[in-house]
Amino acid sequence: MATLIVRHRVRLYHQATGHWYSAPGTIGLLAAMFARATGAEVHLMGRSEESLAFARSLGFEHVWTEESVPDLPFDAVIDASNAAHLPALALDLVEPAGRVVYIGLSGSPSTIDTRTLALKDVTAVGVLSGSPGLNATIAAYASGAVDPRPLVAATVSLQQVSVVLAGQRPEAAGPGPKIHVDPRLS
Repeated sequence: MATLIVRHRVRLYHQATGHWYSAPGTIGLLAAMFARATGAEVHLMGRSEESLAFARSLGFEHVWTEESVPDLPFDAVIDASNAAHLPALALDLVEPAGRVVYIGLSGSPSTIDTRTLALKDVTAVGVLSGSPGLNATIAAYASGAVDPRPLVAATVSLQQVSVVLAGQRPEAAGPGPKIHVDPRLS
């Protein structure tokens, strides 16, 4: 589960203002890192204490469960989860005239109340591809403004993929959520 909330003026997916809210999975944390790099106050919502603790270890101090999200004005929300009910919650949390970015896809249909969308004058954007932001991403990595390396728990060979896909983490894996595959390894 991953959702990001932001406060204060930032530039992310066009000009948005305020507090950003996202989730502590790989994509949610990466979005949070980019929002933080712009000076945004970032809040993360997650499901497990393990994912929240990992987000805290990356320097995110505002981490919550769904039940404990504070009643704050969130100018933007990024839903990077696969939970069918969170798109509606993202819309409920964002301030009027705010922005909601939907990145995650659930296994079943997600519904939102379009009356809320229209009456709050919210801009909602669905993002399936990161390609439009590739140049800015490379620049942020190159400058050191965003360092994605802590998100990678381990790099494995092609021979180890079946074990990882079966749900086993490599023995020396770090706490990050992402496992990379390098076909050059043996």
